[in-house]
Amino acid sequence: MDSAISDRAALRATADNGLKIVVVGGFGVGKTTMVRSVSEIRPLNTEETMTRAGEAVDDLDGVQSKTSTTVAFDFGRISLDARSVLYLFGAPGQERFWFLWDRLFSGTLGAVVLVDTRRLADSWYAIDRLEHHGTPFIVACNDFGGPLHTEQQIREALDLSPDVPLVECDARDRSSSKYVLITLVEHLHALSVARAQAGHESTAAVDGDPPLAALTPEHNP
Repeated sequence: MDSAISDRAALRATADNGLKIVVVGGFGVGKTTMVRSVSEIRPLNTEETMTRAGEAVDDLDGVQSKTSTTVAFDFGRISLDARSVLYLFGAPGQERFWFLWDRLFSGTLGAVVLVDTRRLADSWYAIDRLEHHGTPFIVACNDFGGPLHTEQQIREALDLSPDVPLVECDARDRSSSKYVLITLVEHLHALSVARAQAGHESTAAVDGDPPLAALTPEHNP
């Protein structure tokens, strides 16, 4: 990864358009790994070594081999074109750091909820906070080799709306993580188009016939 970054042309110090996306989820689901895999710069991270003191407050079930953890946030960057960049923020997963999330959500275009299907309940808080803030999101299931679940089972477990995209990924793989971000951008675009159409129909209803009026018999003799 480092050699690939060093071979690229120098990045512009500033950009005209900065777009912010947050990667959230439970403890140890791979948020830092995802940011690291797609960032074109050396990612900023605030990982610290886990100690025995944290055993009493952090649930290590399923992640016993984890040796470090994010204590503030991860940060990466992707250039979309000559004038626009995407800023990626990875949120800490432990409950004791959840107070940071509301700040990270400020100005966020959308979010990726990364989940470990072995511990689906750990993702409930992330989804709840995003819905509370009205932040659009998609759900990405990171591959930890756990038991297989159908899409319907995962949707029911997370109480996902049918219009929330659900994808599988390997956060270690750059192309897989890029696919997750592309899915999110496509979802945000679809929501934007739907809002624009709704606004246009509302204007049409005020200015003239209701938008569906042309489909009624009296308007189609």
